[in-house]
Amino acid sequence: MALFNQSRSNIIRLIFVGVFLIIIVQLFNLQILSGKYKQLAMDNAVFPKVKYPDRGIIYDRKGRPILNNTIMFDLVVTPNEARKIDTFGLCEILSIDTAEYRKRMLDARFKNGPYRPSIFQGLLTPELHARLDENIWKFPGFALIERPVRVYPYNAGAHIMGYIGEADSSIIKRSGGYYRMGDYVGRSGIEAYYEQVLMGQRGVEYLIKDNKNRLVGSYENGIFDTAAIAGRNLRTYIDIDLQVLAEKLIRNKVGAVVAIDPKTGGILAMASGPTYDPNSLTGSNKQKNYGQLALDVAGPLLNRAIAGLYEPGSTFKPLGGLVALNEGVITPSYGYNCGGRYYGCGHGKPACTHSNPGHAANLRLAIANSCNSYFVQVYRNTVDNPKYGNVKNGYEKWKEYMNHFGLGERTGVDLVSEQAGLIPDTARYNRVYRGSWNSCTNLTLGIGQDMMQTTPLQMANAMCIIANKGYYFTPHFVQKIDDENAEDTLMRQFRKKHEVLTNISDEAYEAIMAGMQQVVDGSASRAKVAGIEICGKTGTAEKYRVIQGRRIKLDDNSVFVCFAPRHDPKIALAVVVENSGFG
Repeated sequence: MALFNQSRSNIIRLIFVGVFLIIIVQLFNLQILSGKYKQLAMDNAVFPKVKYPDRGIIYDRKGRPILNNTIMFDLVVTPNEARKIDTFGLCEILSIDTAEYRKRMLDARFKNGPYRPSIFQGLLTPELHARLDENIWKFPGFALIERPVRVYPYNAGAHIMGYIGEADSSIIKRSGGYYRMGDYVGRSGIEAYYEQVLMGQRGVEYLIKDNKNRLVGSYENGIFDTAAIAGRNLRTYIDIDLQVLAEKLIRNKVGAVVAIDPKTGGILAMASGPTYDPNSLTGSNKQKNYGQLALDVAGPLLNRAIAGLYEPGSTFKPLGGLVALNEGVITPSYGYNCGGRYYGCGHGKPACTHSNPGHAANLRLAIANSCNSYFVQVYRNTVDNPKYGNVKNGYEKWKEYMNHFGLGERTGVDLVSEQAGLIPDTARYNRVYRGSWNSCTNLTLGIGQDMMQTTPLQMANAMCIIANKGYYFTPHFVQKIDDENAEDTLMRQFRKKHEVLTNISDEAYEAIMAGMQQVVDGSASRAKVAGIEICGKTGTAEKYRVIQGRRIKLDDNSVFVCFAPRHDPKIALAVVVENSGFG
């Protein structure tokens, strides 16, 4: 009996020892081997507060900030922590119903997962932020995060600067996961083109939470925190005073203005009408405002300076004359006996605005008087040049010239969504006219019409080429990136000098300039500035629209191009105003 009791005692001891060993092993597993519960404890006690970086500031040529930052707040939620909260109280503060609350919670779980903070309501108004700030402890899982947002001090440059918006799934995927839900990225303009420079790098600050979800201090004295790194600043060629003036002048009109420094390719101003208040796409109502702008039939979001397609009309004539001079089919003294209409193709079209004898007695007078007949004949002389064998070969050579002058091709400006315009090739004419066409078919190309389409930026850049007598720099806004280093490649393309057809003589350019200067001294005298030699050209481009199968003529577009001063050019300009009548 004593032996039995001793055996039973040993068994009980072994059971206790086994249980104790199991407890020790499990404690070792929980505290040393498994991070799951440690992470849960961390999640309950520590809040990782994202520190969004300030985006780079954009300055004008005089060092004035024309796109800056201010601070607003986002309300973020970590879905798995948002339990047993006063849902009705939060909905009352946010002025939403419980259905909208549930929808946002599901979106947060779906887009960013249950354990990561997602934006529940972004860019809070100051009043709403104040109410939430004093009540946030009531809502576990919710927090307020600072968000740098853009501000436009001069209320100008909307189409140039662009806007930022939250990164969507496609942007996040293309970034290889660098961007997360809640990050803002450039969606248009300079903001988009220079995103990698402007964006900066987010940081994180770990804060301790008490049992009422209040943030009470830094975790481990901040040794695990990482600072946000601000984006780099951009120094531009923009003159904000000139930009504001250009936008004022284009107000209540549809069209565009572009001003470039020919010596550098730096864009001094670019305005598109109608425009919009850029600050309307930065605050708490940005989504509502964007929706209204997107639905506006006037197209205020369209940057017509780079995406508006226009027939250049008579502003093209200096280029046509320059090509003909270089091809040797005319000389500066070449004249044409125009009586008010062109009869070279037998139908008396196009008409001219002048019929007095001698108004097209030479190239200078033909430019000054904008003789349509003269430049139609010049175009035909060029494409019918016998040395090319036939009109199609001659036309391809003419098109090659146009492409060299930047027409029919994107300029490469540092903005997104630039259009290439159109200089049709022979394949297009073969398709339209079933292979049967000649220089009479498209003779109005000589006066900047027919199928030719250009952007105001292309037209301003073409003036830079004439002003510089054969070279240009790719048009661009940014002169310098702060802290630029050898790895930066964005700016290289804008510092390369492009020589255009080096066989064109200075004498040919001077002949064209003489006619353009007489335009401003004569018919376009309203553009004259005392003491400055300005070379310019007016244009009137006919516009048509097909309505129910009928071709209806609209009011003409007015066009003007110029550069100045003639012998030391500092600005080249192109202006288009839609449907405003005679140019």
